[in-house]
Order: sequence, then C-alpha cells, then structure tokens
Amino acid sequence: MARMHSRRRGKSGSTRPFRTEAPDWVTIPQNEIVDIIVKQAKAGTTSAKIGLLLRDQYGIPNIRLALGKSILQIIKENDVMPKIPDDLGSLMKKAVNLSRHLQKSPKDLHNKRNLYLIEAKIRRLVKYYHRIGRVDKAWMYSLENAKLLVE
Repeated sequence: MARMHSRRRGKSGSTRPFRTEAPDWVTIPQNEIVDIIVKQAKAGTTSAKIGLLLRDQYGIPNIRLALGKSILQIIKENDVMPKIPDDLGSLMKKAVNLSRHLQKSPKDLHNKRNLYLIEAKIRRLVKYYHRIGRVDKAWMYSLENAKLLVE
C-alpha cells in the first residue's frame, strides 16, 4: 500500500511465525501479566511500549496469544485509558517539535510543508476519533493545545 503523502511504498518487514496458542516457555500467570500492563499504563507508557517491555524483559512474545485480549482491551477494562490516543499523541509531539524548529529557522520551506502534512493527518485522525467517540466532541486540535498536552 502506498504512503499517504509521498506515494511511495515502504520496505517490507518480517512476519511473525504462525501460532495459535501461547508458547510453552511463557510461565508468568495471566493475572501478573495484567498487573504489569495496568501498572505501566498508569505510569503513562504507550501500549506499543508496553508490548515491547513485555517481549524484551518478561519474554512474552504475544499478549493476544497469552491472554486472549489485546493490550488496549486490557487497558480499557481496567479504566486506565489515556485522554489522548497513542497515535494522535505521537503526531502532536512531532508537530510541536517541528514548530519549534520552524521558529528557529522560518525559511525552512520543506519542513513547513511537512508541518502542514502532519497537521492534516492530525485533523483527519481527530475527525475519526470524534466519530467513534474516543475523543470529546468539543476538543479541537490547535498547536497551542498540542503544546500544553505534550509538555
């Protein structure tokens, strides 16, 4: 599939081995895995970083196979969802950093265009999250709001 703004295709990545059940070497009980996920989510860690932490430090290669649920479902069940979704937060962080760069060097036209493209992605994502009810309908994106939320 082509990328959104550049019309190029990305590099192909590796695929996981096909499995239908959790591996035998995962000996951590399910309730401890859930406790680790909830503790990390309360600390403000994104769900992707929680998955990496569980893979690298605890040896759990796939949470869905170990528990039957995704990390996001576990976070929702325990009421520790962040106010802003992970993908929206990372895009806003990128926009804030790029705007700081543009304040220092205002003639950088390539990055000015990149900021426009990032903000277009953010607005599109906010519209989607309004539609599914994940973000409050009164909340709108602006660079000032993003600076307050990111910092």
